[in-house]
Amino acid sequence: MGKPRIFAVSGSTASRSSNAHILRYLKKETIGRATIDVFSDLRDLPHFNPDLDGEQLPSQIVGLRKKIAGSDAVLICTPEYIFSLPGSLKNMLEWLVATTLLSQKPTALIVASASGEKAMESLELIVKTLGASISGNSKLLLSGIKGKLDANGNPDLATAALLRGLMRAFLSELQEKIE
Repeated sequence: MGKPRIFAVSGSTASRSSNAHILRYLKKETIGRATIDVFSDLRDLPHFNPDLDGEQLPSQIVGLRKKIAGSDAVLICTPEYIFSLPGSLKNMLEWLVATTLLSQKPTALIVASASGEKAMESLELIVKTLGASISGNSKLLLSGIKGKLDANGNPDLATAALLRGLMRAFLSELQEKIE
């Protein structure tokens, strides 16, 4: 069995967001144990329109769905905007409603924000509604994230340990499911 393929998305569309930094860090930390494909087209997805979810499916959505279908797992790392999820991430998830792409797919959730509790509640509810498989070991809330990353976006030692612990548990659970 090869390395697990993980589809990862940052809920922030800012190129230098804390969440993008975290995904880059995790991609580097899991080299040799997993392949993390970071989705970088979140800002280019059209607004969800159920009328287009059929024969007129936009090409960006076809590509998104293929990437998720071809992955063994999903990793979402997002900030909290106004006590909820960023609209771009919510839009992406809405394009998955009429599918079974997340059904029983191992999914890890990271909310890295000033607070983040409401975003975590919302994200967990949405992905569970979409059928994702989330264990207690595959969720991480990183409140006060701006103070936990250096000027280059590298996590401090305590945060790095939390991120490595999450990925260790997630990859272990993932290996059990795909073997």
